[in-house]
Amino acid sequence: MSELAEKLAKLKATAVSQLNDCGVTDIDQDKLDGYVNSLKSMVNNKDATLVSGQDASELETVRRNFVEKKLGVTDKDKAMEAIQSVATKMSGIRMKSRPAFYYLVQAELG
Repeated sequence: MSELAEKLAKLKATAVSQLNDCGVTDIDQDKLDGYVNSLKSMVNNKDATLVSGQDASELETVRRNFVEKKLGVTDKDKAMEAIQSVATKMSGIRMKSRPAFYYLVQAELG
């Protein structure tokens, strides 16, 4: 296994563990793989693979770059409500995995 593949596998394992901690047991593996693979170019930047649930500018970046651009949700209030809900749900996890965070945000938005 290449070094990149190993890092992506570790990122996915962390995301699965965090999703399980948040009560998600029936994980859509294809969807999660998509979120993990979207971080291929940033996997060496630890900060890029994590989300700070208490940093307003970070959460706004998630809204703009993920919820609006990737999911197509343009209702800012609805988007921020979902993001805040996920941040609260993951509040017991110190280093929030970006793939797990994205997975939960998409689930919140339906």
